[in-house]
Amino acid sequence: MTGRDEERRWESLSPFELKDELIALAGESQRENAVTMLNAGRGNPNWIATEPREAFFLLGQFAVTESRRTWSEFPGLGGLPGREGIAGRLTAFLGEHADRPGASLLRDSVEYGTGRLGFDADAFVWELTDAVTGDHYPEPARMLRHAEQVVHAYLVQEMCGGRTPRRPYDLFAVEGGTAAMCYVFDTCVINGLLRPEDTIALMTPIFSPYLEIPHLERYRFKTVEIQAAKTNRAGLHTWQYDRSELDKLADPSVKALFLVNPSNPPSVMLAEESLERIAEIVRTSNPELAIITDDVYGTFVPGFRSLMSAVPRNTIGVYSFSKYFGATGWRLGVIAVNQDNVFDERLARLPRPDLDRLADRYGTISLRPGDIRFIDRLVADSRQVALNHTAGLSTPQQTMMTLFALSSLLDADGTYRDTCRAVIARRLDALTEGMGVPIPDDPLAAHYYVELDILSFVRRTYGNEFADWLQLTYEPVDPVFRLAEKGSVVLLNGGGFDGPQWSVRVSLANLDHDAYLKIGGWLKEIVDGYKAEFDAS
Repeated sequence: MTGRDEERRWESLSPFELKDELIALAGESQRENAVTMLNAGRGNPNWIATEPREAFFLLGQFAVTESRRTWSEFPGLGGLPGREGIAGRLTAFLGEHADRPGASLLRDSVEYGTGRLGFDADAFVWELTDAVTGDHYPEPARMLRHAEQVVHAYLVQEMCGGRTPRRPYDLFAVEGGTAAMCYVFDTCVINGLLRPEDTIALMTPIFSPYLEIPHLERYRFKTVEIQAAKTNRAGLHTWQYDRSELDKLADPSVKALFLVNPSNPPSVMLAEESLERIAEIVRTSNPELAIITDDVYGTFVPGFRSLMSAVPRNTIGVYSFSKYFGATGWRLGVIAVNQDNVFDERLARLPRPDLDRLADRYGTISLRPGDIRFIDRLVADSRQVALNHTAGLSTPQQTMMTLFALSSLLDADGTYRDTCRAVIARRLDALTEGMGVPIPDDPLAAHYYVELDILSFVRRTYGNEFADWLQLTYEPVDPVFRLAEKGSVVLLNGGGFDGPQWSVRVSLANLDHDAYLKIGGWLKEIVDGYKAEFDAS
């Protein structure tokens, strides 16, 4: 049994580093008790979207036939795909392979591009074919032209509740949400939009890197927390924000707001009234507030709407394809900045010393460096400016991203979306059955994760005396250590996300259904054990 002093030492770490110690403890328990380790500590889903992958691999086969058609003089060498007539050749290829998995999605994707988005058939098919081959540097570096328009349509559908923005977004395809976070932080600081010692706001609980990055030496931001402190009449967390918390953003000294929406760990969408209040604050009190919203879980909530839709001029949108499509290994993300934005306006008004400094920085890639837009500075900074000519996400990755987006745009009945949501709902039912505690229905919840506040449950169920004893006797991370040592169950501590100290995060995405019944049972057993010890004392 891990002692309290040892737990104190470990709880100072990021929850993702603490996780490794819990996995080691769970592994020991697994060996000693011949049980299966249940790791619900990571958000990597245990499903994949099959149809867009089938289309990707079939497209790859077509691309190789095109390569050989162009040049087959030497064995093992092919040429570059030819543009003229390539759409007709793909149609013929799909006709010959109509029974192959992925053929119908490829055919429908071309029809969607030409019919709905107005693409030239040869230009679109050539981009897909050349991109999946990976035979050229990305051009444009920011994002392939047709890929950008497809992903834009996907973001409007899934992140903006289908509401087309007044001005479109410019997109930068990046190596997952992780790269997006790093690029945004860096470019904002390099360009003087955020400076060391500036105050930024974080909507908490939040993905722990957002808590850790601001305090690194190169940033040294001061942070203000906007806490999701609302509870319902039963005393349960709703993971929503009181107006008084949101009003902290009205202070112009708050230069930026970072949030994950739906939140992580609670995975609850920001309520419409909160979206409206933030938009009102920007209009009336803090018009230059920079908003960076990470919306990776948005597809799991019906009718989701991002701040990139509610406050488009002030918002940098970050989206990753990893969770919804089971594609964490693909590293597919996108940064969205509206063409009408405050970032370009602020760059133009920088003090002369900053303008001169930035003219030197970007002077090797443009004769008019002051005219380089914020989105294009993100691209250049991602490759230390000097390597801007080889910037950009690899073209096969952009092809996969495009096919993921097209599969969703073409899923008129929402079959894939509803299946993903149903899988998670079934696992939540199993978890709550094992715990013996129902979780109220919340139409704003994605349920990709659930954050369970053990202390709040104890206080509501057994009273203040037991809750106070528990706080005095054990560390807040004790439940996750007990789960690892006794049940070979790995969960993350919610306090590491600036959530309630005695909360735990359970991922409902990465284990089979029956595992959640067991995890719920172990959580109940842990609380029952505390209660028995309290009664005996």
